[in-house]
Amino acid sequence: MGPERASGVGTRQRRERSPEEGLSPVQRRRWAMARRALMTVLSFSLVLGISLLLWAYVFRGCGPPPCKTPVCWDLLDHYLASGNTSVDPCTDFFSFACGKANRTSNSLQALKEENKRRLRRILEAPGAWPLAPGEEKAFQFYNSCMDTGAIEAAGAGPLRQVIEELGGWPLSGNWTPLDFNQTLSLLMSQYGHFPFFRAYLRPLPTPPHVPVIQIDQPEFDIPLKRKLEVKTYTQILREYLTYLNRLGTLLGGDPSKVQDHAFSSISITSRLFQFLSPLEQRWAQGKLFQMVTIDQLQEMAPVVDWLSCLQATFTPMSLSPSHPIAVHDLEYLKNMSQLVEKELSKDRASGSTPFLIVTQWQQHLEILSEGSKRRGFLQSHMILGLVGTLSPALDSKFQEAHRVLNQKLRELTDGPPLPTYPRWMMCVEESEAFFEPTLAALFAQETFGRSTQSAAMELFTVIKEALITRLQRLPWVDEETRKEALNKVAQVQVKMGAPEWALKPDLARQKYRDIQLQPSFLQSFLSCVRSRRARIIRSFLQPFPHHRWQVPPWGVNAYYSVSDHAVVFPAGLLQPPFFHPGYPRAVNFGAAGSIMAHEMLHILYQLCEYSGPLGGEAAGSPEDPKGGLEEEKGRLCEGSSIPWGLPGL
Repeated sequence: MGPERASGVGTRQRRERSPEEGLSPVQRRRWAMARRALMTVLSFSLVLGISLLLWAYVFRGCGPPPCKTPVCWDLLDHYLASGNTSVDPCTDFFSFACGKANRTSNSLQALKEENKRRLRRILEAPGAWPLAPGEEKAFQFYNSCMDTGAIEAAGAGPLRQVIEELGGWPLSGNWTPLDFNQTLSLLMSQYGHFPFFRAYLRPLPTPPHVPVIQIDQPEFDIPLKRKLEVKTYTQILREYLTYLNRLGTLLGGDPSKVQDHAFSSISITSRLFQFLSPLEQRWAQGKLFQMVTIDQLQEMAPVVDWLSCLQATFTPMSLSPSHPIAVHDLEYLKNMSQLVEKELSKDRASGSTPFLIVTQWQQHLEILSEGSKRRGFLQSHMILGLVGTLSPALDSKFQEAHRVLNQKLRELTDGPPLPTYPRWMMCVEESEAFFEPTLAALFAQETFGRSTQSAAMELFTVIKEALITRLQRLPWVDEETRKEALNKVAQVQVKMGAPEWALKPDLARQKYRDIQLQPSFLQSFLSCVRSRRARIIRSFLQPFPHHRWQVPPWGVNAYYSVSDHAVVFPAGLLQPPFFHPGYPRAVNFGAAGSIMAHEMLHILYQLCEYSGPLGGEAAGSPEDPKGGLEEEKGRLCEGSSIPWGLPGL
């Protein structure tokens, strides 16, 4: 067997010959070339495969994948729709992104209107929300506002009832003159109308920012300015006269009598305007406001019973003659008091000219002067102003008269066309003003869930840390100022989405016991006006440990509060297309993140205002040893404009 096995082994060894054996020299050369070609192809394939794997690992595994979610597709559609399609983005991307061809409004305005639509959907679906007793009044008020059929059917009747409660007026034929201060007190406290001055409760603009009653200049229906051409001024007065005549006629007044009362109202408005001190003048004189007591103001402007009127308006505050108030234009109040006193005493105001116009209007001046001797013109002036204040709650005839006036005034002053809004938007705005606690909680619940809140806070934290890092590296800031700036940035409070009470529905519950909804929308409107004022006053009287939000949750304006050292970003801003948890990080940083960074830079501006310009020097050229940094520091600390191109930021 051994020889056989040996023989067999030898046979197998003989069979395992190389491919070249038995080939001719030419065939062997061809085989060698084919083998080299095959090896080359295999090597190239191996390199290509490794490269593809490396590309997939680096660019697809480590980098962000393309966003193909519905929110990203919606964002893409928004970008394409808002671009300037008259240019090719591949050749002129700046014009495509920043051009005006397709844009009728800016992005913030569009977002503001979208938030209105969100509120509309909330108000039109009351059954979708768990409501506490009393909160259903918000939805009932909205429905009453939308019921234009009932409002049109009531006509001017509800408004005439209000005028009767004020003692009537001469044009109605049923006039029982009330005491001037009694009428003024009713207008201020019950109807929210301030014909001769404005009064409101607000924190002082200077430390310690305590809330105080403030008396300010009145608001006029017409854009009176000191630098208007005579022709333009005359046209404005004519349009306003037409408007007042229209109001008097709608209220059933005799057209011949209405004309005289309208002229007299214009005369009073024009003389009041002449008494105003411009803001720039008061700023230069250091008299933005003056603190006086009610008793002192009574001596300087005696025609108004200040204690009685303010007490009625700011109930449940307890006022006394020694109570301090802030007066913004004391000289105006003194002159206003003298004018009203003369009107009440039927004396002609010696040397007074209702407005500064040329002689062709002298006949009108004479009519106005004669009118000041007739009874009831002061009452008519207050009633006509009240109609303008209440126009949102009146029928379409009054609203159309107000709209036409505003449109004409815009045309005469080269203003933009008056935008037209649907009825539902006006009703949403009135509802959000009167029922803010309820709607704030529902809006936050609908649009600012925990995932959105968490993502927004994460975005802000990254931006804040980046700002701290940049401040630490700035070469042109001395160490003392750097330390102060870092401390300010580190200690800033951030308020995200909505007030604390709105994020906790149980704290936002309101029963609105003082709101009485009536068949008449005007009466419901007035009840809401009184309730809102009382709610605001009560909120200021109660101790409040947190920041008082200056915008509602559906607002789109972020801001920095100096008094509370807090930056505020409402939920209405943190919505598509500015922010969404599902957006790529670059989108959120570029939109909402840029706004957050801007508000953080306001902290540095306040540091400049209160501590002086940022100090320190940096190396520069021999011709400019400070490297132009003084100019940059000046830019940082000038005005309220925060430069975006600061070196190192």
